[in-house]
Amino acid sequence: MKAIVQNAYGSTDTLHLRDIDRPAPRPDEVLVEVRAAGVDPSVWHLMTGRPYIARLSPQLGLRRPAHTVRGWDAAGRVEAVGAEVTDFKPGDEVFGQCDGSFAEYACGKAVQLAAKPAALSFEQAAALPVSGITALQALDVARPQAGQQVLVIGASGGVGSYAVQLATHYGAQVTAVCGPTAEELVRSLGAVDVIDYTHEDVTARGVRYDFILDAAGNRSLSRLRRVLAPRGTVVFVGGEDAGPVLGGLDRWVRGLVLSAFVGQRFRPLFAAVRQQDLLRLKELAETGAIVPVVDRTYPLAEAPAAVRHLEKGHPRGKLVVTL
Repeated sequence: MKAIVQNAYGSTDTLHLRDIDRPAPRPDEVLVEVRAAGVDPSVWHLMTGRPYIARLSPQLGLRRPAHTVRGWDAAGRVEAVGAEVTDFKPGDEVFGQCDGSFAEYACGKAVQLAAKPAALSFEQAAALPVSGITALQALDVARPQAGQQVLVIGASGGVGSYAVQLATHYGAQVTAVCGPTAEELVRSLGAVDVIDYTHEDVTARGVRYDFILDAAGNRSLSRLRRVLAPRGTVVFVGGEDAGPVLGGLDRWVRGLVLSAFVGQRFRPLFAAVRQQDLLRLKELAETGAIVPVVDRTYPLAEAPAAVRHLEKGHPRGKLVVTL
């Protein structure tokens, strides 16, 4: 089968289309014929091995990638199932997390897959798992109530676009922080106000927000505190501009320590793809509460270009690799 393979950490120049053996599912896994694969920041982290502290995780590997095929998000059809899997059968359409989804076939644990929303295309479904679950779990930290003020920093990205829709679905009043070309998009997703970060500081208005989702990772705790309600919550997601060594981990730790002494809460999020959350997303998608935003699609051979666009181009919503 064809796959995007990487044998050494580095730039997109280390990603190559290769013919490799098709994987075989373990007892608790499902082999998926991949029809589409989402591109999210975790692909960039696995490609570069940054932040360096993350290489202590077995998901990355200390000196070279522990897993050579890139990609996490996947949507496709079940090809085969492991001996312990009872929820799926060959031919089922599924979405979720598969290790190495930039490939014609990939394996995923059954507990990290769910039936694909019937109303979504494979491309839309592939844009949903990692970013959608990250937004869902972030808002679960402090579920916004009707009428509360929510600030989403990085609102036009993969996680941010879902966060705007979810907070709106919960009845909150959402202010979206994004670039000048994304205002129309975030308003269409439910934002009632927009801050163009290239012309205005998020702290300039004097508004206090009950909940802040920071998907950009480049604002100090002191600045965030100025716009956070006295009993409000900030959830940190990502932080690609936070340095090559710790990647924002130091800011997360300082936020946790600060939370012990003030009424405001600062929480990092380490999202995990779980079947129960995939089913929640499926229901939300089928009722129209959330709609995946797909910026553009790339064929498998052009997956390195998709990762470059993610790194440099500030995509609106998600990028998707198609097979």
